[in-house]
Amino acid sequence: MGKELFKPGNMLYPLPVVMVSCKRENEKANIVTIAWAGTVCSSPAMVSISVRPERYSYDIIKETGEFVINLVTEDLAYATDYCGVKSGRDVDKFKEMKLHECPGVNVKAPGIAESPVNIECKVKQVIPLGSHDMFLAEVVGVQVDDKYMDETGKFNLNSTGLVAYSHGEYFNLGEKIGKFGYSVKKRG
Repeated sequence: MGKELFKPGNMLYPLPVVMVSCKRENEKANIVTIAWAGTVCSSPAMVSISVRPERYSYDIIKETGEFVINLVTEDLAYATDYCGVKSGRDVDKFKEMKLHECPGVNVKAPGIAESPVNIECKVKQVIPLGSHDMFLAEVVGVQVDDKYMDETGKFNLNSTGLVAYSHGEYFNLGEKIGKFGYSVKKRG
């Protein structure tokens, strides 16, 4: 088995692909597609997104200090791609993709109503990194679609049809192969 040496680059795939919504007061809301997003801390709940400074949403997020991460499902894959290749300077992405704003509870930025999870975030720090700046943010609220709640109050996130991004392509998640701790669970 051989290996080829590649130039240094980001090959950490698959990744969640998300739509990040943001809004300045008295302006239209915008959506930017982000594949460089992740959890950075559980207590307090914190996330990061990395955005190129030339993106239309960059200044909105930097000025308002808030955004909403909207998880992407198979039904939202087309809109996700569109929101990643079109600029909010030129088009109203909510209107063009027939998406609806979901008012934020803890932030002024709207979520996307069609997304099963809207993660409301407030920026704590902006870290310039090179091609992208990282927005380190605290999660200040989460809205979930009640159609994925069961009778015990459990949210069935894995029933929503989540999408991942890998090396320029979108994928639906496959079948479950285990759960946290299954490798050390006693068999009986």
